[in-house]
Amino acid sequence: MSKNSVFIYSDAFQTYKFHDRHPFNQLRVKLTYDLLQTLGALHDSQIVAPRLATDEELALVHDTDYIEAVKKAGRGQLPEEVALNYGLGTEDTPIFPNMHEASALLVGGTLTAVDYVLSGKAEHALSLGGGLHHGFCGKASGFCIYNDSSVAIKYMQEKYGVRVLYVDTDAHHGDGVQWTFYDDPNVCTFSIHETGRYLFPGTGNVNERGQGKGYGYSFNIPVDAFTEDESWLAAYTEALIEIADFFRPDVILTQNGVDAHYYDPLTHLCATMRIYREIPKIAHQIAHQYCNGRWIAVGGGGYDIWRVVPRAWALLWLEMTEQSDISGALPEEWIARWQRHAPVSLPLKWDDPEDLYPPIPRKAEITEKNAQTVMKALHPIRSNKQRLNL
Repeated sequence: MSKNSVFIYSDAFQTYKFHDRHPFNQLRVKLTYDLLQTLGALHDSQIVAPRLATDEELALVHDTDYIEAVKKAGRGQLPEEVALNYGLGTEDTPIFPNMHEASALLVGGTLTAVDYVLSGKAEHALSLGGGLHHGFCGKASGFCIYNDSSVAIKYMQEKYGVRVLYVDTDAHHGDGVQWTFYDDPNVCTFSIHETGRYLFPGTGNVNERGQGKGYGYSFNIPVDAFTEDESWLAAYTEALIEIADFFRPDVILTQNGVDAHYYDPLTHLCATMRIYREIPKIAHQIAHQYCNGRWIAVGGGGYDIWRVVPRAWALLWLEMTEQSDISGALPEEWIARWQRHAPVSLPLKWDDPEDLYPPIPRKAEITEKNAQTVMKALHPIRSNKQRLNL
């Protein structure tokens, strides 16, 4: 029996935990899950438990010696100097007990979403535990041990033979996924992110377009620091519509980091909840226009876990399930349940106030610069169209 949308969830997603002071905190997934259940917008029949990814599935992307190193690290058996060669034991990705199992569960959640969508059991699937886009084949990076999106795309190619459009709206460049498929013409990657001039990982320039047979299938829009809603949405909308029409994918995989918000402590963008209403709307349209509705969505960055992530990710599910007209007050029951745990005052409404932050003095300059960046990013598509029309 087909379900329109499924929500991949387990409390065990929280076992992916570096330490209590680390900014990456999977309690945000539980906060989102609880918000949706309190709202009555997520039903038990829509919830699907994740599975563990197998070593063979992880090895679709990751080196086997790296997988073994992660296992040893989680058992306390990996020497420090060896661990550092794999990006383990750093400030960003400290070692924690059973890290292989916790990481493999996040990958397995994304693979569960893939199988539901591509086997026809659901049109859309959301796994908020995933979105760890900085992981490389043999190295951890940027809070990411295994790269669930990269593994999922390879898995989709091998098991289902599909062309995949990967869309990354995290404030940090989706470097691990881009480099994995940089020479693959059957995977189109699009990342819109804060410029790497001041922000990790420092990549994602407009001129990173792919290589070999994959040249022309990698798109990046590095927006300027302090970019606001209007400019961000204009860039995202214009680019995604043209890229989807150019590539015409079989399935869309979206990474939904929500760290472009003004409150996020790790980035320098000035977005509000407004963009998190619009991001999934356009992805949803693309899925139905080109992919027969096939849309897989994962989580990603988001480090204000109290004020931003639950609202933004809840709006993603609400769009996916055609309940997105919600506005006004958040459920009082949810606020009361979590406020005593939060170090900040929880928001009372779905949307942010108009005066969330002081005016940005460089707004016109930033807007113009971002518009030029979009033109550069889309120039190959537009030039090719012009040649075909001659």
